[in-house]
Amino acid sequence: MPELTITDTDFRIGDEPLQIISGSLHYFRIHPGQWADRLRKARLMGLNTVDVYVPWNLHQPHRGSPLTMEEGLDLPRFLDLAAAEGLYVLLRPGPFICAEWEAGGLPAWLLTEPDIRLRTSDPRYLEPVERYFEQLLPLMRPHLATQGGPVIAVQVENEYGASGLRDTAYLECLVAALRAGGVDVPLFTSDQAGDLADGGLPDILRTVNFSGNAMKNLATLREHQPAGPLMCAEFWSGWFDRWGGGHETRSAAAKAESLDEMLSSGASVNIYMVHGGTNFGFTNGANDKGRYRPTVTSYDYDSPLDEAGDPTEKYWLFRDTIAKYAPLAAEPVPAAGPKLALEGIRLTEHASLLAQASRLGAPRRATTPPTMEELGQNFGFVLYETVLPSAGAGMLRTAGVHDRAQVFVDGQPIGTLERESEETALSLRSPAPNARLSILVENQGRVNYGPRLRDWKGIAGPVTFKGDTLTGWTVTPLPLTALDGLSYEGQDIEPGPAFHRGTFDVPQVADSFLHLPGWSKGNAWINGFALGRYWSRGPQRSLYMPGPVLREGANEIVLLELHGVGDPVAHLRQTADLGFPE
Repeated sequence: MPELTITDTDFRIGDEPLQIISGSLHYFRIHPGQWADRLRKARLMGLNTVDVYVPWNLHQPHRGSPLTMEEGLDLPRFLDLAAAEGLYVLLRPGPFICAEWEAGGLPAWLLTEPDIRLRTSDPRYLEPVERYFEQLLPLMRPHLATQGGPVIAVQVENEYGASGLRDTAYLECLVAALRAGGVDVPLFTSDQAGDLADGGLPDILRTVNFSGNAMKNLATLREHQPAGPLMCAEFWSGWFDRWGGGHETRSAAAKAESLDEMLSSGASVNIYMVHGGTNFGFTNGANDKGRYRPTVTSYDYDSPLDEAGDPTEKYWLFRDTIAKYAPLAAEPVPAAGPKLALEGIRLTEHASLLAQASRLGAPRRATTPPTMEELGQNFGFVLYETVLPSAGAGMLRTAGVHDRAQVFVDGQPIGTLERESEETALSLRSPAPNARLSILVENQGRVNYGPRLRDWKGIAGPVTFKGDTLTGWTVTPLPLTALDGLSYEGQDIEPGPAFHRGTFDVPQVADSFLHLPGWSKGNAWINGFALGRYWSRGPQRSLYMPGPVLREGANEIVLLELHGVGDPVAHLRQTADLGFPE
């Protein structure tokens, strides 16, 4: 593909001016079997470009390990598919991406460094960033426009002005690393209007992010950048949801009007998101602006393409708007795909998590509870177990749990401690000396934005009962990356967290939505593929199930229910339930 150049007034591809009309797509939030479909629909909406983040934490889950580009992380394949659609690419490799993604894409293993200063020129942070780029950039070079690929520009960091860190040397180090790695296409930064002064660098194109007031925000960008094309790098088409809130929506008509304003002014735009996708598995992030708030599994984002990739009203309004300024492809937009419906899937086999924890992780001994990061674990749960030295009633106290702890004595549930509610202690009764204390702690998502990125998980610091510090812990990491070790020999549902398994037949593979009325909180897998978390707290009350995870004939469903269910039945339905509007 031809190269992008930046003049004092516009972008140019070769000798021709280019108004970038882009949309964000995250390959890591889309089943790889559906990448081509989503890219095609993005092009048919009128886009000439797609914008994509790179999640460092998934590509390098362990310090010093080679980058993985397998299956759903095959970024080179995604870029090839974009090129095959004739789409340009804006690549945003981070290292920090925010994106409502776990830890903003930063690997959990960074937190094993005491007092590390993330997103700064602290050598303990910058050295692994440079090693990451040394592995990533050679894989990206063949996809740069200067090498005939689709990547026309690369972002430096992400909304750095909002970090409050003001470490210009850090941004300069990133630029140097990108250039040393062979990135010879234009670079850019992106910030919200109020952060433009702190997030940019001289001689690097600035862009602005916003939801509305397009002309005002573009004018602010012009104040900070007297020459060069104007671009909104994130025009927020919707918003994300948090557990316990409402479902966020944004007016399609109002968004189309803002898009029209930008395009009519000659500005370039990237729609964030054109298709949001899903926080599969344990990958959702969280916010902490004084109170911890985890993000839900769905990343539908009220986007033009919904979570299943089907066009919405917003898609058609955006397409009509874009058609006023750029030619549309003659081919028709695919209709919404078929959806599978199957009521009353009974989960007849059951396995206690507490009883079978050692089948899912290797127990280890510890004097005091280690954090998840100290265990070398990224996602999932940790089970902490010890004995209560004396009988009788007393207060169990912790220095804090991240993020949600279920407490058991001799296997019986006692209570729950939630970080979100700032709970650190509960009253319990030990039935006898040396009663078994079990604390199951869930990582509900590391903070992805703001100053609280050093978000350790598990239990940190001492745990006391009746004022006495508890020692002699057995600690079992439960990443739940594979469930093959479980035994489902028992048919009875035991109290406490348990896995429930069932099978169902599919005559023809199609997308669907898993509905779980009567279930409380937990995680779901279909044929070993982790769909994500469910929680009766809402707003989300269904989980998107991509058709490619199914197979014709027999399929397996496994649910980890943390609290209990009276009737273990699940349903596949043709529509999502993302909750009531905020």
